[in-house]
Amino acid sequence: MTRLFNDPTAFADEALEGFAAAHRRWVRSVTGGVVRAGGTPDGEVAVVVGGGSGHYPAFSGLVGRGLAHGAAVGNVFASPSAQQIRSVARAAHGGAGVLLMYGNYAGDVLHFGQAAERLAGEGVEVRTLAVTDDISSAGPGQPAERRGIAGDLPVFKAAAAAAEEGLPLDEVLRTAAHANARTRSFGIAFSGCTLPGAGHPLFTVPEGRMAVGLGIHGEPGIGEEPLPTADEAARLLVSTLLKELPDDVPTPEGARAAVILNGLGSVKYEELFVVYRTVATLLADAGVEIVEPEVGELVTSFDMAGVSLTLTWLDDRLERLWRAPADAPAHRKGALEAPAAASGPREEEADDTAAVPPASEESREAAATVLTALRALAGTVDEHVEELGRIDAVAGDGDHGIGMQRGSTAAHRAAAEALALGAGAGTVLTRAADAWADRAGGTSGALWGTILRAVGTALGDQDAPTASRVADGVTEASAGVRRLGGAETGDKTMVDALVPFADTLADAVAAGEPLTGAWDRAATAAGSAAAATAELLPRKGRARPHAEKSLGTPDAGAHSLALITRAVHGVLRHDH
Repeated sequence: MTRLFNDPTAFADEALEGFAAAHRRWVRSVTGGVVRAGGTPDGEVAVVVGGGSGHYPAFSGLVGRGLAHGAAVGNVFASPSAQQIRSVARAAHGGAGVLLMYGNYAGDVLHFGQAAERLAGEGVEVRTLAVTDDISSAGPGQPAERRGIAGDLPVFKAAAAAAEEGLPLDEVLRTAAHANARTRSFGIAFSGCTLPGAGHPLFTVPEGRMAVGLGIHGEPGIGEEPLPTADEAARLLVSTLLKELPDDVPTPEGARAAVILNGLGSVKYEELFVVYRTVATLLADAGVEIVEPEVGELVTSFDMAGVSLTLTWLDDRLERLWRAPADAPAHRKGALEAPAAASGPREEEADDTAAVPPASEESREAAATVLTALRALAGTVDEHVEELGRIDAVAGDGDHGIGMQRGSTAAHRAAAEALALGAGAGTVLTRAADAWADRAGGTSGALWGTILRAVGTALGDQDAPTASRVADGVTEASAGVRRLGGAETGDKTMVDALVPFADTLADAVAAGEPLTGAWDRAATAAGSAAAATAELLPRKGRARPHAEKSLGTPDAGAHSLALITRAVHGVLRHDH
């Protein structure tokens, strides 16, 4: 991979284009993803799934009859943007509403939630559901904090099969929630994965050891144990899952379960079958009836050497939906009747971004300064991209630098285009915000889109920006990020640097200090606060299950914000 794909910024788009070209029997491409080639039958709920690339066959390979109606796919290990999700959902909508489904990761929660709000505002009935099957990522009393891993497949399939039965949207949602509540997964790994273009894996496992409780984004496991034999690995997977049964499954004796033994990228089928031999024996010894097991690569993590086991505890209804036929590029079973009539491919709406609102001369002059600041911002990210990725990889997936680079580059390009059309400062910033959120995806994309939009709204296009307007915009950005992400100071996130930055800026401006001096004071506060996050334990995001690993390392989002505020101060000082 390091030889073939040295440009990770282009990887996802090119992979999606190639996938659609190879599987035209099943899918057609739309902006940001794929939908069923034959469309969604009129009056049928559309199940739209999604997440980052790097997990094939999730998510694009699960689009087809009996499974998803569409998939929105983001960049490497980063959620698709709200605009991508909206585009796929509109193309898949069959008139009966849309259920958006995704793994429970902060970026996906943010972007799918924003997409749902936009779709609802456009008159599309929409619901969302996050899959939470990974028992290693939070305790049994915190199911809403758990990640979604290979349990995506049985939950997606239950929802899609219910939709194809003609059930209404809320009943499809209830079915998906029921399947999710009865699904548990646990994984182990023997080596980490390597991102496209990178020269080393995101984490390593010592010789003769294995990581237990890993995620699917290159996160390290929550612990290590001696390297097992295949039989010992099977016993660990089965015994761990049998320790935690759903509330309505009191004992495994006599219970039925859909079983998925999933390879994460480098453990191939013959090895998986060796492990499954013992998995099947142990489950049978526990009295579990296995229903249509799946052994193979279903939710991968590039080239990670690891496996996960998923059990979905079935009742009569869930068993019927699990057994239902499906015909997707990466998952087929049974035989399907002729498809119901659809109204044909739905055209995506074109966004007219050429026209810009009228702006005053003062605002257009300020917009030139905004563009210079965005250029400095992007340059700072480029300079520190490897450092940001390295910090993020300590307890996360290592994509923060790449995501920030994609977002800041797209924001600068969009701002330059808007300025060339005569846009004012507010429009330049809001166009930059939309481009950042759309191209970066992930948590940072959603949050930086929120920041730039808040400041742009405060500045507007008519009046010359003042220090108080800038401070008001930053204050609203701080509040917006906290509303959107749910984090507060002390959680070891970007908020730990953003709040002191916004508060210090507002106080200094209110005291009559000029913008340049006030910004300098605020940037210093942000830098100190970002450095102090090294002593915090994360309470939000992917780093939370690996809290102790992150001690001594600052939060990547807080650190990047501090770097950016200092770079922007250089522009303000020169401009004044």
